[in-house]
Amino acid sequence: MIGPRLLSVAVALALGLPAQAQQPLSASDWLSGSVRGPDRESSAWRPGDKPPPGVPGTGPKPVAESGEVGSVQVTRLGNGNPDSVGLVTPRKAGLPASLWEGSDSATLADLILRTPARLPAMNALLDRVLTTQLRPPASGAPQGQLFLARADRLLDGGAVDRAQALLTTAGPSNPEIFRRLFDIALLEGDEGRACDIMNNTPGIAPSFAARIFCLAQTGDWAAAAISLHGAESLGLLDQHQAVLLTHFLDDAYVDSDQMLPAADRMTPLDFRIHEAIGQPLPTASLPIAFAHSDLRPNNGWKARLEAAERLARAGALPPATLRALYSEQKPAASGGVWERAGAMRTLEAALAGGDPSPALPHAFDQFRGAGMADVLAAMVAADLTQTGEGRSGEITTWLRQWQGLPTPTPLKLDPALKADPVEAPASQQGEALLTAMADIDAGLDGDLPRAGRGLAMLRALGLTAEADLAAAQLSLLPVMRAEP
Repeated sequence: MIGPRLLSVAVALALGLPAQAQQPLSASDWLSGSVRGPDRESSAWRPGDKPPPGVPGTGPKPVAESGEVGSVQVTRLGNGNPDSVGLVTPRKAGLPASLWEGSDSATLADLILRTPARLPAMNALLDRVLTTQLRPPASGAPQGQLFLARADRLLDGGAVDRAQALLTTAGPSNPEIFRRLFDIALLEGDEGRACDIMNNTPGIAPSFAARIFCLAQTGDWAAAAISLHGAESLGLLDQHQAVLLTHFLDDAYVDSDQMLPAADRMTPLDFRIHEAIGQPLPTASLPIAFAHSDLRPNNGWKARLEAAERLARAGALPPATLRALYSEQKPAASGGVWERAGAMRTLEAALAGGDPSPALPHAFDQFRGAGMADVLAAMVAADLTQTGEGRSGEITTWLRQWQGLPTPTPLKLDPALKADPVEAPASQQGEALLTAMADIDAGLDGDLPRAGRGLAMLRALGLTAEADLAAAQLSLLPVMRAEP
């Protein structure tokens, strides 16, 4: 029998931790706490859907009525101040480098996590805000809180690739960054690379369960078994994790008929282990970031289509990717996603023939009926160069205007969006921008005067093109939402 002291030392050695460490590295139900539940998915509006609750009140802070936002856990991050890290320069993004000037980091982090961006025009603007190299605030929270909030918001919206790129620019050597990169690797089926980094970097493991998983993943099953036994004996794993890891490590369960229940809050690690033991879980009820796991080539075409549509609705998948996926095969049945795939294939053939008019109305009806008229616009509007006549010409005009493309007939904006001009603040422009985005979002719930005030602030901040596109999309909501 292994004594308690020897058992503690064995666990510490196997996990690469100091011998006196007795607590898990992460107390969060999520490995990183960076991917939240399906209530966050409401941040992506879908034409045809009943809009989720808007942002209440008219105060300066855009705070949602529902959808709990978890706290951002902060440690000082290495390699300089990551709050200044980004994927594009301010000039390329069309944003001032001083956007955060005069603001507090904690306030900005909270606004970033809470500001809604359901309208596609605002979703695209928020992506630029999250990924641009902006000068960090001079005061406020510890370095890194603003950076982690930016990465977490990308993950909340399902923009896994963008989050991964942003996190990678800051380097994976800090546990707060690595635990998010580890989550992403699990969702994309690339845990081998993440485990190699973990096994060679003491103290970076996001949890005991993750360390045990990686020991097994890299072939050290004996160390994984010892670590599991020790961690379970010391109370470092909850019962659900212990059972799940036992099934993962013990060959005796390979042919077992016992189905393990899913955890109340699924982590990417638990999700991946369920898959590894032959009990894969559906992703439809999980946070949208999990949908990326269904895009892997080992999944069936229907599962990949459904996941791609879900991500495209949220603006988290390039329209060209979904368009290519629709054309991959011939639909095997009718109804649901098959109808849209068939309609898209017919439209593609019509576009190739130079006359989309016969196929466009049916495709528009199919996509609008599924709350995806905006997705269709993103995929094909640029290819609809001739407006034509009749209903096809009318639809062409709508789709091009939704994307901000020129049309022979100018769009008449809803007069309720008109607001008096305002002046941009000399500082705290980032807060003003995020607040304006929340005001514009209220237009999706029918508060067009408030949306008009938000549009006026965007124009005052020099974001005229973005304001014009948002105004066009708000004005087109009735035709994009209507039943076919």
